[in-house]
Amino acid sequence: FALGLFAFGFGTASGVLMGKLMCWLTGGKVNPLIGAAGVSAVPMAARVVQAEGQREDPDNFLLAHAMGPNVAGVIGSATVAGLLIAFLA
Repeated sequence: FALGLFAFGFGTASGVLMGKLMCWLTGGKVNPLIGAAGVSAVPMAARVVQAEGQREDPDNFLLAHAMGPNVAGVIGSATVAGLLIAFLA
């Protein structure tokens, strides 16, 4: 349980940091909250990003944009799980 909680927290934090880096590199065109949706907790991570974005700016609609990294996180998790099974089997 603790390892999973650590991995989820680390994944979310690194997603936000990468989002901040992308925001800085693009001159503010990328919302850093999108990085937090990169974990494979569908659709809750995207909903949290939407709620936090609307709390800051009520006209902010991020749900559709947050689902992209969210689904990419699922695909990445499934790929890594398949590789682990292949290596350990």
